[in-house]
Amino acid sequence: MQTASLRLVFLDWLRILAFALLVLYHVGMYYVSWDWHIKSPHAGSLLEPWMRLVSPWRLGLLFLVSGAATSFMLARLGASGSLLATRARRLLIPLVFGMLVIVPPQAYFEVTQKYAYAGGYLDFMRLYLSGYGGFCGARGCLILPTWNHLWFLPYLFAYTLALWGLLRAFPRLLDALSPRIEHVLAGVRLFLWPVLLLLLTRLALLDRFPVTHALVGDWFSHAQYLALFLFGAVLARSPAAWERMMQARYVALVLGLAAWALLGYELSRPLTYSVLQWCGIVGAVGFARRHLNRDGDLRRYLADAVFPVYILHQTLTIVVASALAWRAYPPALEGALLAAGTFGLSFLGYEWARRVRWARPLFGLKAQSVPHTSRAVSTINSSFFR
Repeated sequence: MQTASLRLVFLDWLRILAFALLVLYHVGMYYVSWDWHIKSPHAGSLLEPWMRLVSPWRLGLLFLVSGAATSFMLARLGASGSLLATRARRLLIPLVFGMLVIVPPQAYFEVTQKYAYAGGYLDFMRLYLSGYGGFCGARGCLILPTWNHLWFLPYLFAYTLALWGLLRAFPRLLDALSPRIEHVLAGVRLFLWPVLLLLLTRLALLDRFPVTHALVGDWFSHAQYLALFLFGAVLARSPAAWERMMQARYVALVLGLAAWALLGYELSRPLTYSVLQWCGIVGAVGFARRHLNRDGDLRRYLADAVFPVYILHQTLTIVVASALAWRAYPPALEGALLAAGTFGLSFLGYEWARRVRWARPLFGLKAQSVPHTSRAVSTINSSFFR
């Protein structure tokens, strides 16, 4: 397992960078014309091409890497109840805490801006906890309480449960599939079959089941994200597949950029979106495998911090954005301050949470702090969303 750990440190870096990109993406959502919880007075289309460059593949990459991490956990723990108990503690406790404490300020600022709510925060919390359904507009009614950006947590738990069930029924399934996946993804098929799967599910399901992040009935999202999660679980047992992605990284980069350039053409959009979606994942994995397969104190620190930062960041983005709006700074300065404030305050929150014993489980951290210097070579095998 030590050799595998040394080879797969790059997956930890991928997780760290994917969540950093998520933070920046949510900062960007404040400034584009697309619907979001609150909007800047400066909102427009300037950033939208760059948002479209990363939007197709950023979440798929997280689910693929999460599937690989879950596969490593299963190799270590087996398909036992302890795996589900560990995942429940590390995912569902932060989810409940987040919905009760972290997320409500997001909904409060949203209703004050979108629905001209004039009540105080405590009055709003009574509405929030009672499931009030009266905040309605052209896009429908705001669902309260909500998990907002924390939707990733119940999805990851549900997919872990699905994989656990498969391996309870077929214990050797992942090991049996790993050599086959190497054959299936040989040559041009590395791009052909995944793009085709993503394209077909998009054409068949997206119009009938638009993305909701509500878990129940979100069939298009499940068709794509569960497939990528299971794909990552199989890839974890196939070192040759990671090497193949590394070798194809420049091809993925060129194809992905070409697809991005064509996204604006309506007739080709499902295909170009799917090409960019998969090529972004292959390119990210390939370049990380080539350049980020190294360990150190920084990687260990960030691997521990990334989950609390994820939990905190969107609320902090909305709170800081609301505070900066009164200052009327130029958009470029305001955006830089918003990004810096989100990252800075999120890491401050992590530094507090990791030092307070009772707070650690609320932010997805182990109940007992472990010195960074004593950790295993790669947390991808033992602590990725543990």
